Amino acid sequence: MSRKGSATRAAIGGAVFVLCLSACSLLPVEEPPLQPPLAKPVKQNIATAETKRGDIVKRLTGVATFVSDKMDYLFFKESGGRLSQINVQLGDRVKAGDLLLSTESDELEANVRLQEIAVEKIRIDLARAKSEAGADDPSVKLLELDLQAANIRLELLKKQLENARLSSRVSGIVTYIEPMELGQQVQAYQKLVTISDPNEKKLVYEASDRSQLAGVQINMDVDVKIGEKQYRGKVVQVPSTAPATGNEAIDTRNAKSVIIDVAGLPADINIGDQADITIVTAKREGVLIIPRAGLRTYMDRDYVQVLEGESRKEIDVEKGIVTDTEVEIRKGLDEGQKVILGG
Repeated sequence: MSRKGSATRAAIGGAVFVLCLSACSLLPVEEPPLQPPLAKPVKQNIATAETKRGDIVKRLTGVATFVSDKMDYLFFKESGGRLSQINVQLGDRVKAGDLLLSTESDELEANVRLQEIAVEKIRIDLARAKSEAGADDPSVKLLELDLQAANIRLELLKKQLENARLSSRVSGIVTYIEPMELGQQVQAYQKLVTISDPNEKKLVYEASDRSQLAGVQINMDVDVKIGEKQYRGKVVQVPSTAPATGNEAIDTRNAKSVIIDVAGLPADINIGDQADITIVTAKREGVLIIPRAGLRTYMDRDYVQVLEGESRKEIDVEKGIVTDTEVEIRKGLDEGQKVILGG
């Protein structure tokens, strides 16, 4: 029994072992992990431009407007009056002496008329006294003094009436009117109406900022284009030569404007017409030039990056003329060096 049992257990054990091996052969064989592929370095695309020699020109270009070269600015000399008449609109043609604005003046008009009557009565009395008593009579002298006083009073009243009205002193076109309404109280020396002489014209370019006019000087040539025709002009006023007018709006405008005299203008040019202008403010020939995108600035330092082989190198430079697209390099670079653009 002992031997037979041992043999049986051995047979069972062998069968189990075979079954285990069979089961193991049914499981998928795990493959070894793949090694990651080697990443190739991405070649950086660097935009460059060679330093070259050439001519560089800096220009001021823009659209200028024709305005009158002779303008009359109208204002009341006294405050407090209330507007009673507005007889003019923007664009109206007026003649010298035309009444444009008036404040309430009925009482003043009546006082002027009463004073004129008083003056006339004294003149009649004076003429009678001279015929009856003679020119040397004291009564005649008194009447003469009364007449002088009455005339002085009349002139003062007329001046007050004149100050209550704004009349055009020149013939021309109304090119400005301050927004106002009837009954509005006027302020002394506030510009209300501008009259422009249409026969005297100048071309004005107004920049958005005074710095844009850097380099523009008196007597510089100006290319003027009106439609398809070209004309020659000269700069006759820049901000530094503009006279002080005492009018804040005009002085502010002059501080960022250039005035141009244009020769040979056609007769059909009107105030408000526009023209394209070009002024060469700086020019140099045969200088080193790089694209504007190659110049870098930090604080007060101007520098460029150049490409030498595969590496970058920073070089300080001295710039000259700077335009919208190019920069003159006076020191720091040699012709042919590759300047890195942007980035």
